[in-house]
Amino acid sequence: MGIFDRLTGTRYPAEGVPPASRDEVRTALLGLNGPEVPYVVRYSAGEKCDLVAEWRLKEPVWQQIFLRSEISHAVRIRMRFDREKNEVRALEEQWELTRVGSPLRFQVTSRYSRGPSRTVSRRWTLGRGADGRVGATETFRYDSAELRDALCATVLERGWTWRGVIFGEV
Repeated sequence: MGIFDRLTGTRYPAEGVPPASRDEVRTALLGLNGPEVPYVVRYSAGEKCDLVAEWRLKEPVWQQIFLRSEISHAVRIRMRFDREKNEVRALEEQWELTRVGSPLRFQVTSRYSRGPSRTVSRRWTLGRGADGRVGATETFRYDSAELRDALCATVLERGWTWRGVIFGEV
């Protein structure tokens, strides 16, 4: 594995694993859906790829009410199958939108990134804890690697390469 493969998150299947058909890989990826996972894998709807995996979330409602702000995150992994090379080309994109202020007057900021993303963890303090001290906390955390690793493992188990893409299209 070269340095560029490490930067893009490219992974190769174990030696001796025969490549499955494209339909088997696609069916296995779609099979990751379920009520216990916080993401969805679906067919592309005009996104110039074969499958899309999405993870959207909002931070806790109490934070929106008391702190008058809202942060929304979205992670999308677009996947295209390359049958000749037995690889899934994957482009990971991440957005964050923050709104702060009252409904009549608020400020919006946003961020966009491409490539393998990192864990997001935030902590808020509101009210009093069980011990009576001010500062009861709630931690909000998600790791987009949970989605990426599930997709990647599914592809590798079927003898295909997971090829991360940063520049260009999938």
